[in-house]
Amino acid sequence: MELKAIAMIELNSIAKGVQTADEMLKTADVDLVMAQPICAGKYMVLVSGDVDSVERASEVGKENAGEFLVDDFVIPNVHSSVFPALTATTRIQDIDSLAVIETFSVASSIMAADAAVKAADVDIIEIRCATGLGGKSFLYLTGDVSSINSAVEAGIDVLRGTGLILSHVVIPSPSRDLGRCIL
Repeated sequence: MELKAIAMIELNSIAKGVQTADEMLKTADVDLVMAQPICAGKYMVLVSGDVDSVERASEVGKENAGEFLVDDFVIPNVHSSVFPALTATTRIQDIDSLAVIETFSVASSIMAADAAVKAADVDIIEIRCATGLGGKSFLYLTGDVSSINSAVEAGIDVLRGTGLILSHVVIPSPSRDLGRCIL
């Protein structure tokens, strides 16, 4: 059984980002999920496929990015809820409790989201990828308070020591008006 893997390369050069995306796609049999400029003049490339192909594409991407590399990851068995959260198409009806994890890079936000949803029975509402955020990213999670606390801890743990965590909060019962704005 093949596992669905994803890899992201985040660069601080748009031109080098476009070239890196091209090299990654030509090197391995991967699908392009996203390749786009993001705030603060950065560029992100996200690919998916089988583990070996994604790892090969990531290595080529990091090598090609060189000094322009900001952040990267490979997640060998990404949780299926990450994909709709990246495009803000997750179907959530109500917010029980709410967590927000804010990071300094897109890659770190996706890593935190994947770890959080694998650790506890929570839903990812959205992963916001640096557009209009000065290069920062954040994610929203919902679920019961206990699960949200466990999920946030897992999301923070995967980033511990990287210096990429900006802030995180858990709101046990967000106001209905706030919930409507988020959904």
